[in-house]
Amino acid sequence: MGCCSGRCTLAFICGMQLVSVLERQVIDFLGYQWAPILTNFLHIIVVILGLFGTIQFRPRYVTGYAAWLVMWMTWNVFIICFYLEVGDLSRDSDLVLTFNLSMHRSWWMENGPGCRVTPISPPPSWAPEDHRYISISGCLMDFQFIEVAHSSLQILLALMGFIYACYVVKLISEEEDSFDFIGGFDSYGYQGPQKTSHLQLQPMYMSK
Repeated sequence: MGCCSGRCTLAFICGMQLVSVLERQVIDFLGYQWAPILTNFLHIIVVILGLFGTIQFRPRYVTGYAAWLVMWMTWNVFIICFYLEVGDLSRDSDLVLTFNLSMHRSWWMENGPGCRVTPISPPPSWAPEDHRYISISGCLMDFQFIEVAHSSLQILLALMGFIYACYVVKLISEEEDSFDFIGGFDSYGYQGPQKTSHLQLQPMYMSK
């Protein structure tokens, strides 16, 4: 019963992770955030493998899923530090999230709740011709805090997933050990007691 309950809970957590990371993947695609796009893609693959291992009683898959969650939490902690500009990090850097391939920022910068976008006309003289310059105002929440909230949700789900993954691996291993113990007699070719015949042979004498 405990294994079934733990597996069901872990499967539910994996489902929540898939839904949340797919939403995040769409947002990152719209914002041309190439580093998060690649990381999200790896996360989707590992979560699917973890879900498969949970359903099919594959502890190696679940163990790999748990190990990946540690790296996934580390990545999201970095994203939080990046958007909050902890230390020398700057969210205006093009190299970290876009690999310096574009000048795009988070999709939430222009599309956050309440944001009003106004094109700047004419653009600055130093501005490249293939870029548009805008003014953003009226946002109910700054885009960096929305990104921090998304990463915090991912950390929370990953922490829950890690705890339940360890629990499920422990339960599956215990069940495998119990099955090995029950079937241990077969490996030694155990045979039950056999019936012995009590018939005794009597000598026969023949008269001449």
